[in-house]
Amino acid sequence: MELRHRALQVLCLADPEQKAAAALDLQAQAATLSIATCAPESPTDASSLPGRPERPPLLRHNEVARRSPATAHGRAILIHAIAHIEFNAINLALDAVWRFDGMPRAYYTDWMLVAGEEAKHFRLLRDHLRAQGHDYGDFPAHQGLWTMCEKTQHDILARMALVPRTMEARGLDATPQIQAKLRQVGTPDALAAVDILDVILHDEVGHVAIGNHWYRWLCERAGHDPETHYGTLVRQYEAPRLKPPFNESARRRAGFTDTELRWLQQV
Repeated sequence: MELRHRALQVLCLADPEQKAAAALDLQAQAATLSIATCAPESPTDASSLPGRPERPPLLRHNEVARRSPATAHGRAILIHAIAHIEFNAINLALDAVWRFDGMPRAYYTDWMLVAGEEAKHFRLLRDHLRAQGHDYGDFPAHQGLWTMCEKTQHDILARMALVPRTMEARGLDATPQIQAKLRQVGTPDALAAVDILDVILHDEVGHVAIGNHWYRWLCERAGHDPETHYGTLVRQYEAPRLKPPFNESARRRAGFTDTELRWLQQV
């Protein structure tokens, strides 16, 4: 079976552990599989994408409870929220593989690498939750990442601009702040979470770099200046305007230019 057809099948899986395992397995096979020239036919029922479990219940972004990491319960809610982001990130990467035609082979294998690493992150976080007496699905979550995925489903240039290098890049900024709070708590579970977030932050720099690379590649193909066209896409798709502080060091490693970093700092 071709890589893109299989990616769609994995995207449709609802069980989190099955999806994570299948994503890692497909990543391992990606180099040996052919790449379909045309996208596989999507399910008739669009609501089946992505496959997701019955739990956690999904709420609006402003309805999801926030808790201080100073308490064990608050830390569980925090780690659950990050686990949900990583579960969504598996879906985002798989969607990038199956949905868009006409890209070089490296594009598809790059996003399969991302899918596999996001699956690894999800498993690390879920194992941590279980060690604290909880599990994925125990707390409500929101679908902010997938909403932007749906908005950009017909425009690969917008997808690369507004999902990896906007929504996911926000994790580069937020993770060190979360780690600082957990270090201040200082309990064994909090420090274990810091170590997991170190792994995630390291990998996410690479994921955002992949998004930056293919965004610029697509801009060059379309004749757009990547620095000026980004603002156009933000306005067109009503993407959230990110607010400081920004992790400029991580963003530079991920390929953001000084001009792009200055644009972000504008209020």
